[in-house]
Amino acid sequence: MSAPSEHPSPLGRDVAYPARYAPDLLYAIPRSLGRNALKLPPGASLPFVGHDRWQAYELSWLDARGKPQVATATFCVPADSPCLIESKSLKLYLNSLNFERFSDAATVGERIAADLSTAAGATVTLAFGLPAQEAATAGDCIDGQAITVDCFGPPDPALLVATGEIVKETLHSGLLKSNCPVTGQPDWADLSLHYHGPRIDHAGLLRYLVGFRDHAEFHEQCVERIFIDVLTHCGPSALAVEARYTRRGGLDINPWRATPGLPPPPARRTLRQ
Repeated sequence: MSAPSEHPSPLGRDVAYPARYAPDLLYAIPRSLGRNALKLPPGASLPFVGHDRWQAYELSWLDARGKPQVATATFCVPADSPCLIESKSLKLYLNSLNFERFSDAATVGERIAADLSTAAGATVTLAFGLPAQEAATAGDCIDGQAITVDCFGPPDPALLVATGEIVKETLHSGLLKSNCPVTGQPDWADLSLHYHGPRIDHAGLLRYLVGFRDHAEFHEQCVERIFIDVLTHCGPSALAVEARYTRRGGLDINPWRATPGLPPPPARRTLRQ
């Protein structure tokens, strides 16, 4: 497993839960750190659009009389924001609201959206509630491919091959696993890939995805790596990649990246979320 790196954030350290509202707990990580590794020039136009949809299952505060209130919420961080928000810091921040009094839920939502927008450096939207759970995943599952795996990383883009007829298809896999780059803890996700272009070899794509099993990178960075590798090595005219990660600490993250012009996918939760 890739060794956890030192990091000045709360991630990987014992941190006491805050007793009072503390927006300074939100820890922003420049997206440029991951994008530099993908050789995306700083300041250049991104080859994708997208967002990071967070689903929060454990949100609570006090009303004006001190009575606890509970809710769920969905946050959406644009992919072109200067920073992503570290997950443990977001969990700690949300818990700092547990003993904070608010006049109504709308005020809570406005406060959270404003604080997250400040951390990300762009407008973050918030809606109370969670997306509906999907009954079945659209497209073709590639997990039944009879592949032999003798190496679990790093992910090898040379495995991505596309030849022959032009197709439009949606592929999905439940076998994506990566590791937190700081703590080494596992992150699990269902991946969906929609494209229009030369047919992608399904077995090669699955072997490539399995290569993330021992790879250390944040959720958002993994999805951008997959997008860039498929775009570069398979040459689709249209491409969208979405990973829906399983919950940790009352939060799950759902990064989506796509070629400009493609509509965002409908918000939904998998059976694993």
